[in-house]
Amino acid sequence: MSRFLEFKNGCFAEMPLQLGVFPFGLAFGILGAESGLTQLQTFLLSSIVFAGASQIVFAQLIATLTPASIIIGTVGIVNLRHILYGISLSEYLRELPLRWRLLLAYLITDESFAVSYKRFSENEKTKNMHYHLLGSGLTLWFSWQIGTLLGIFTGHFVPESLNLEFAIPLTFIAVVAISIKDKPKLAVFLISALMAVILKDLPWNLWIIGSALIAIAAGVLLSNLGKVKQ
Repeated sequence: MSRFLEFKNGCFAEMPLQLGVFPFGLAFGILGAESGLTQLQTFLLSSIVFAGASQIVFAQLIATLTPASIIIGTVGIVNLRHILYGISLSEYLRELPLRWRLLLAYLITDESFAVSYKRFSENEKTKNMHYHLLGSGLTLWFSWQIGTLLGIFTGHFVPESLNLEFAIPLTFIAVVAISIKDKPKLAVFLISALMAVILKDLPWNLWIIGSALIAIAAGVLLSNLGKVKQ
């Protein structure tokens, strides 16, 4: 398949997911302004960091004057899943030049990984298949940047009655919910939610990192128990 067709297929596969991504970017643009970040800082977070969950956490922690060490640790834990994404994709991308691997690593998100990994794993390997990930990644990148910019410059026009602050947690719930396909994952989800409520009064928003670590430990334990039973 040609470069253009792979790129086009990646773009088209990613487009339906923008129904959730675009409002998320809009909500982040508004949150950035409300958390004390300048318009430029908010936009640079989206264009350089380009990681929705991490950007949300960063903005929330900045707003509460959280120490830098805790911000770095929390954002790092939120992004741990990207290591798994990279390992999964390395089988298909390891032969590419370094410049290509760096570009594609930057463009990998939950959504672009989902659609392009499906193409890589379920269809014939070709020398141009990395253009599929380029297409899916760039589609989401532009959607995220436009959403963020609209949030930055039009957020003050949005009536408070719309309660857009709920868009962020609702988006997270939607992303997590569709990945719950067995009892261990359900247990991890419930444990994380429960611990977030229990730890919510910790200073510097430590409930984020605390509930995540406890849920990860529970997931590892349940996974090992499942292997023992087998």
